[in-house]
Amino acid sequence: MILAAVTDTLAFTDTLAQIGNPTPEAPPLSEKLLQMVRYFTWFVLLSGIIAITYAGGKFAWEKWTGGAMQSPRMVAGAMIGGVVATSGGTIMNAMI
Repeated sequence: MILAAVTDTLAFTDTLAQIGNPTPEAPPLSEKLLQMVRYFTWFVLLSGIIAITYAGGKFAWEKWTGGAMQSPRMVAGAMIGGVVATSGGTIMNAMI
C-alpha cells in the first residue's frame, strides 16, 4: 500500500515536471492604463513646479512686505512632495 502511494506521487510529480514555464503577456487594455499613468506623472510634475513657483513668489512677497514667514514651510512641503512623487516609480520598480 505504501509502495502504491509512493508510485502515484512520483507519477504526479513527473506530470508536473512536464508543464512548461509560460511567458508573461500583458493584460488587455494595459496600454491605456500605462498612458493614464504617464499623464498622471506629467500632472504631478507640473503641479510640483507650480507649487514651488507659487511658494517662491509668496516667500519674496513676505520678505518684501515684512509679513509673517509661512512660505518656507510651503517650499519645503512642495520639495518633499516632489521627491515622494518622483521616487514613486523607482520604489515600485524596486518592489517588483
